[in-house]
Amino acid sequence: MRRVTVRQSSVHGRGVFALQAIPAGRRIFEYRGEVTSWRRASARHRRSGMPGHTFIFGLADGRVIDGSVGGNSARWLNHSCRPNCEAIEDERGRVFIETLRAVKAGDELCIAYGLTIDEVKSPEIVADYVCHCGARKCTGSLLA
Repeated sequence: MRRVTVRQSSVHGRGVFALQAIPAGRRIFEYRGEVTSWRRASARHRRSGMPGHTFIFGLADGRVIDGSVGGNSARWLNHSCRPNCEAIEDERGRVFIETLRAVKAGDELCIAYGLTIDEVKSPEIVADYVCHCGARKCTGSLLA
């Protein structure tokens, strides 16, 4: 039985939603996509013309998982300043999404992006990474 679905989100674009209650500490799915270099994924992202919208997930060894190529529904997880899920990287460089706390059917599943960028944080760049999570203590940004 499917536990999640992708649909329109009030946070941003599409989002991942629980179809049933999911207890805390439960592995939901793997973040999938092409494993590649930052350089290649960043170039692909720049060509996409979608600033502030990325499916790139950084790995501990410096490579990334690019969910825009061969990705699954995990790529639609939105950011929240009060996430109910977290990303766990295993020793093989695979990333799994697990619940931090129990979620109810219908809840949107979110993680804290903690994005880092190499560019100077100009007002234009910061505007590309504005947070819309609605959390009471929202930081206002997807950036770490």
